[in-house]
Amino acid sequence: MGYGGTVERRHAPRTTGAARGLRGPRALTAPVSGRAWREFGYLVLGLPLGTVYFVLAVTGASLGAGLLVTFVGVPVLAAVLAMCRGIGVLERARARALLGLDAGSPEPLRPARPGVLALTAALLRSGSAWRHLLYSLVHFPWAVFGSTVALVLWPLGWGLLLYPLWFWVFPAFTDQPGLQLFQNGDHSFHFQGPLGVAGAALLGLAVTLTAPWVFRGLTAVDGLLVRGLLGPSPLAARVTELEAGRGVAADAAAADLRRIERDLHEGAQARLAAVALDLGLAKEKLAQDPRAAARMVEEAHGEVKTALRELRDLARGVHPAVLTDRGLDAALSAVAAGCPVPVRVSVELPARPAAAIEGLAYSTVCELLRNAGRHAGAGSVTVDVWKSGGRLMLQVADDGRGGAVAVVGGGLAGLGARLDAVDGVLVVDSPAGGGTTVTAELPWRDRAPSAR
Repeated sequence: MGYGGTVERRHAPRTTGAARGLRGPRALTAPVSGRAWREFGYLVLGLPLGTVYFVLAVTGASLGAGLLVTFVGVPVLAAVLAMCRGIGVLERARARALLGLDAGSPEPLRPARPGVLALTAALLRSGSAWRHLLYSLVHFPWAVFGSTVALVLWPLGWGLLLYPLWFWVFPAFTDQPGLQLFQNGDHSFHFQGPLGVAGAALLGLAVTLTAPWVFRGLTAVDGLLVRGLLGPSPLAARVTELEAGRGVAADAAAADLRRIERDLHEGAQARLAAVALDLGLAKEKLAQDPRAAARMVEEAHGEVKTALRELRDLARGVHPAVLTDRGLDAALSAVAAGCPVPVRVSVELPARPAAAIEGLAYSTVCELLRNAGRHAGAGSVTVDVWKSGGRLMLQVADDGRGGAVAVVGGGLAGLGARLDAVDGVLVVDSPAGGGTTVTAELPWRDRAPSAR
């Protein structure tokens, strides 16, 4: 996974036949895998823990609701909600340790001011605290069902699978010829003799191979409960994401301003200062040496032309007029014409997107083309832009050396962060020696009628 909305795809080394043989089919190795035993432990632990949670939650909530006619019920309910948030901490840790599930922490309590009363009010207003209470109530019946299934299937499967090792216990120590499967009146069936022992082992093998997948389905429901009731609410997660995106956008804007300031200071501003100095010297020499003054004015004229060209390039990099007037097709074609490597541009859009999305798409392609020209060692580049559903798709592919990596602080990581701030995605596919293909996905927003 990349940084800030950037996804890196790498070509993994091929697995040899010998390695695949050593690894074995997952269906046969599932019963002895650590995952199956952890999920079994999770289901078994769910029964005693769920019982404790249920008893505490029902008792506390009933007591608090019954005492609401007095002021005492309010702090009691707040204490129950605080206890349920503590239960959530324990359950998220259990899910993380045994299921590898990281549900995330819910939004923290934000009391309006310090003090017990403000904390009590915050608990009573907290949606996550009430979801934790609901989890303590709902989890109990599901834990009873899940632990019962686990405690039946797992011992039964392993007991029958290993029956050839302990079948002698029945004739040696009991009056039974073997393990009894059922009894109907005077008729009964026992696993006895070679065929019976083999049949029990085959039945145990089937149960043992099936049980891990049953556990996986049961713990998947537990995972939904943990994520939905003990994790952050979708609204809170979205607010956090938007706050992070706003920070990224602010950082990107500040970085762009610093880049523009640096380019102006080191480029056009320095040239114009030199022109002013040359013109001052030419003014002094005008009366004494008109030819030298004319040469200095001519040189200053050339420097002014260069400064104007740099200013036009800088303005084009920020937001060129051709993009505003004619859209992405013409603007990207103009950029491609000035690229040091041949670039083929294909833009197939039914209409122009919103100005902000169009500008971001333009700057994204420009940065990717700069990367291809400076670092990829490419002989040719293709740029494709199209609309797919409600998304604006960009793809820049080159035939260079590949091996591009989105590192923290690098151009690709920063570009991915800027796209992530508007719910975009950047995918980098860059195998070593195989060229680089960067696909960007932006939300499509219709252009305002006044901007058409």
